[in-house]
Amino acid sequence: MRLRTCVTPDGKFVYGIHRPMFTTANLRENDFQLALGLDTSGKPVANEGNFPSGDVEEQQAEWIYEIPNPFAFRGTTYIDRNWAESKVDDPMAIRLPGQAATSMTAFLRKIMVCKGVTGDSLNEAFADLPQTVLLALASNSTDPEDLVRLAELACEFVYDPVEKMPLGLRYNEDARGKPIPKILNHDLFEALVNNSFLPDIYKEVMVLRPGVQGSSEIVGEYPSRMNSHIYEYLRRNSYIPWGHYASNIANDLVRYSIDDLSDYDFAGLRHLYYQRTFIRLADQLGIAVAIRRRALTVPELEKLRQDVVSEISAQGRLSLRFDATLWGWNYGFDFAPSGYRLHASHQQIHQQFAMVPKEVAAAKENVMISSFSCGDQVADFVRLYEEEYDSGFFGDYISATRNNTRMDGRSDRLADLVIYADENVMLFVPKAQTSQWELQLVTLGPVGNVVEADTAIRRSVDRGILTAMRVLTGMGARLITVIEFSKRIGVTDLDQRLLYSFLPKTPYSMGAFSEAELRFINGHYPEDFAAACRLQLEGMR
Repeated sequence: MRLRTCVTPDGKFVYGIHRPMFTTANLRENDFQLALGLDTSGKPVANEGNFPSGDVEEQQAEWIYEIPNPFAFRGTTYIDRNWAESKVDDPMAIRLPGQAATSMTAFLRKIMVCKGVTGDSLNEAFADLPQTVLLALASNSTDPEDLVRLAELACEFVYDPVEKMPLGLRYNEDARGKPIPKILNHDLFEALVNNSFLPDIYKEVMVLRPGVQGSSEIVGEYPSRMNSHIYEYLRRNSYIPWGHYASNIANDLVRYSIDDLSDYDFAGLRHLYYQRTFIRLADQLGIAVAIRRRALTVPELEKLRQDVVSEISAQGRLSLRFDATLWGWNYGFDFAPSGYRLHASHQQIHQQFAMVPKEVAAAKENVMISSFSCGDQVADFVRLYEEEYDSGFFGDYISATRNNTRMDGRSDRLADLVIYADENVMLFVPKAQTSQWELQLVTLGPVGNVVEADTAIRRSVDRGILTAMRVLTGMGARLITVIEFSKRIGVTDLDQRLLYSFLPKTPYSMGAFSEAELRFINGHYPEDFAAACRLQLEGMR
């Protein structure tokens, strides 16, 4: 058996190069030659090149690099040499433009002045705009005046009679007598409350205040200090079986972008994840935790983790019904004028987490099936790799990343894929990226999940995640999904490392049939993207 992976036991990467030469039989019956227009000298431009008389022969098509993903289940990456070569000499060209200033109010006011129109015509003009234009403005306007006008079209407010500022929303009752906010245009509302240029008081009353989005209980809190404050919401009726939790920046702050997020904010978001995980494991193992109505301190958290590890060792992992972590982050939001939601579903910076059971009852009586965890795919592959090569995958993967050579064979350009590292973690560009700008973070030692990570390693992981996000957003990424691949808790016979994958969406690569087939198309060499990331990181220091 030959595994589809670019990692080899000698700590190197292997990949293929397509050098296409081919002949295509011409089976066309008719010619359809037409004039396309005129060139600069006034001569006709025709399409005769589209209608060859005989077979088509390609002597030397563009090279395409084919890189199997390190993990076979994640598909294959293809790099067009022509696209990639255009970035070799200027890696910093790999970035996205910033948001353009947009104001419908200023545009309409200019038109009205020219026509001598006065009065409430601006509000009337906004109300008459088509839904597609309203959605485009709600997502892209940078003018608070625009956004306030749109807010008044999206829902009904209760205003302070003196200050004329919103105090809250107007509510109706549903069929059961439960109060529900009076939202007039749901898509417009959703797009609008995710726009950071909406005045903060409108964000607060429309979407940030606890309870305005529903009755999800707040069951954890990272205390309000150092200009930080975070809630942990319980999502009972969750799309994740057995419910999940969300650590959310609280309503007394506004954190819509990574630029607004402090190190302390991020430590709080992650602290609530670690705390809930260790508390739930302690409950399964019969470890009493008397603390209530406050967050555990960092030393208390570490002591609880150690107690959990000791008890798992004593009782065995079979004592755990829930033995895998699930952690994810959708950063950023966008809404197309067509009504397609392009990313994420919630305002403010937030992260979601849960625990996954070992098994789930099948529809057939007295039968259990394994419950899915994305880390299990890594575990299965690592076992196959070890059986095939008698070598540890993650040790080889880390060595291959450190020993990397450039795909184009050039020695006058940097080959380093590593962006940032400390004694515990490494942040790097994977040789086979599954999004245009994918980054990965891996633990350097045999730590496969957060339960195996002590305080120092957790701190390194947190710093690595935040560094990755700051680099990507600094280069212009606005929509990023981050996922955690973790080892099942209590597994001791497998060297599976804790791995995070950062998956930005770029404007021209939102996903199509290629991605559905796990064929990922890239327009740059991974080495050049790594160089661009390091330059971005240096510029932030």
